[in-house]
Amino acid sequence: MEKGKSARQAVEISLKKLNLNADRNFKSSRLISSLHSSKLRIEKTKPPSLVSLCLGVIGRHLEEIIEDLSEIAVNFPADIKIPLAAIARRRKLLNDDVIISLADSSWEILDLSGSDVSDFGLAKVAEMCKSLRAVDISQCKKITANGVSELVRHCHSLETMRCGGCPSSESTAWRCLGILKPKLNDVEGDSWEELDTMEIGHGAQSLRWLVWPKIDEDTLEMLSAECPRIIVNPKPSLFGFKGTEFPREAFPDVALDDPIVEDIDPKTWSICRSMPKAMSPSLSSANELSIAEKFRLAFVERDTRLAPKRAKNARQHQRRAEREWMMTSTRAKALALASKATKSLHGRS
Repeated sequence: MEKGKSARQAVEISLKKLNLNADRNFKSSRLISSLHSSKLRIEKTKPPSLVSLCLGVIGRHLEEIIEDLSEIAVNFPADIKIPLAAIARRRKLLNDDVIISLADSSWEILDLSGSDVSDFGLAKVAEMCKSLRAVDISQCKKITANGVSELVRHCHSLETMRCGGCPSSESTAWRCLGILKPKLNDVEGDSWEELDTMEIGHGAQSLRWLVWPKIDEDTLEMLSAECPRIIVNPKPSLFGFKGTEFPREAFPDVALDDPIVEDIDPKTWSICRSMPKAMSPSLSSANELSIAEKFRLAFVERDTRLAPKRAKNARQHQRRAEREWMMTSTRAKALALASKATKSLHGRS
């Protein structure tokens, strides 16, 4: 009996310890979560930088400078060009002219999703930005397999690509399977070790992650069997995919260019989303002026207001220069005395 009581007491003591540990773990987890949430609140309330505020102002009036963007963007640094491209994409203003004007050789990501960029624009950007690692061409109705072929040909560091999302983009993705899979130029070698780098072939040799949400099962099985190195639609996990961490660009639920505009006010593109791209003269008010016209009128008004003051200052400067010349130049003094003598003679006569 005493042994049974002691055993029950030991079990009760161990259960109490477990409950205490569970309470401690629960309290610690709540503390960690509260600290994390407070940290997020602090990060959210952090004021934006001056550059972000300026980009927000430019982004709101982007359609007014878009015709001259190729000349204006020449002097912009790379960290200014890529947010402007992200804003233009969100405002449905991104096309071949805009992306070519803003493209920079230092870019590593390119988000064209839902834009009007065509094969021509994609090929030009790929030729300029050869260090691209991640590209999103989903919902791009004007991009075909020809544009993707140029992208793969120029960008040898391409690791992540997103496609699909609309019928034309789904068709493009299906037609690009032969382009994305590496091909062998020499299949008659005795072993892989005997093949040179040039003989290993063409295709997206560095492509590792393919985000194609609506890929059919047959195509997925075929791609997995013929090119297992390319992982299609990786699932988020704490341990990555088979122990391999996959980049943020491979997450389909996050826009590729979100980190670029995270410090810019979303009103920059959300306010203008319902506005038409170009207002017809009949619909636009006659009294409504563009920002550029307001600046021009303000400059003309200021110039007109300051014109008399500038003329007065010019006359004063001229008289001051004449006096200094009279005081310093011997010839000027002689001419002044001669002039006075002439006037006095004429006065006497």
